[in-house]
Amino acid sequence: MTDQTLVQVVLPGIGEPEDLQLQYAAVPRPGPGQIVIAMEATGVSFAEQQMRRGRYYDQPPFPFVPGYDVVGRVSATGDGTSPDLIGQRVAVLTKVGAWASHVIADARDAVEVPEGLTAEEAETVVVNGITAWQMLHRRARVRAGQTILVHGASGGVGSILAQLALAAGATVIGTASTRNHDALKAAGVLPIDYRAGDVPTQVRELAPNGVDAVFDHVGGRSVVDSWHLLAPGGTLVAYGSASTRDDTGSKQLPVLKILARTAIWNALPNRRHASFFNIWAGKKLHQTRFRARLRADLNEVFAALRRGDISAPIAARLPLTEAGAALRLAESGTVAGKIILTP
Repeated sequence: MTDQTLVQVVLPGIGEPEDLQLQYAAVPRPGPGQIVIAMEATGVSFAEQQMRRGRYYDQPPFPFVPGYDVVGRVSATGDGTSPDLIGQRVAVLTKVGAWASHVIADARDAVEVPEGLTAEEAETVVVNGITAWQMLHRRARVRAGQTILVHGASGGVGSILAQLALAAGATVIGTASTRNHDALKAAGVLPIDYRAGDVPTQVRELAPNGVDAVFDHVGGRSVVDSWHLLAPGGTLVAYGSASTRDDTGSKQLPVLKILARTAIWNALPNRRHASFFNIWAGKKLHQTRFRARLRADLNEVFAALRRGDISAPIAARLPLTEAGAALRLAESGTVAGKIILTP
């Protein structure tokens, strides 16, 4: 293999992590307005765990190359794209296609990684950081003095959510397994054990009057409990259905149920609000605004990372050719932090 060889991981269909396939080809040339990114780091997210099961609600048809985001150096530019971009380290939110040695992207989607951050450091906060920032500051508008509940406060999005909220002056209650409680306490989070049963009762003991915002990736019954934990004027932001990862049947139904519930709740005569967060909302209809917002928010996340307001530990680094092992490790629940794939 040479620098002109494309290596990509293909998800051929519903199956196990070990069923992922490697494909080799020539590095493609960028089209007009496009760039080629020589991948330095990409990551394993919960989305890929759902995709291999056919459970991500808007995944493309099999086979396809997974990979939700990428950080790397621009190695080539297409017509209409400045050659000055060559050599720049950039980050791109892709949804799919990033588990490859070279990734083609629209130049308008690339966000420059600031000096002082390595590719791996930047990778830990691309999809997770943008998701957390937008839910916290654009959707729930959390401010100092408020109390919020973060489900999965030790997870990829949840840990960044908790840290950003603490930096904003909020009190954070976080659900997590007991093995992560000491780390959460050290960070300033009030941890509760979601495996101990009756999460609402544990939350009420810490916030008798309810919480100002709940961030729920669990779905199912958890969304209903989260709604009832809101104080007057509070906001529920649902952003996934992790509890249905291993279910069968329609992959859209769990999300449709959440959307239906939020619509009903918002129609009630109360001062609370519920929504389902989709990071891709608005891209097709308002591309310029979508890109400007994403760029601004990722720059805010990068700045918070450089200041030390947030940190996203790296749990493991594996080569791209071992993507199956990386996915299996991510699903094991035995590590905390981001699993990084490198060239």
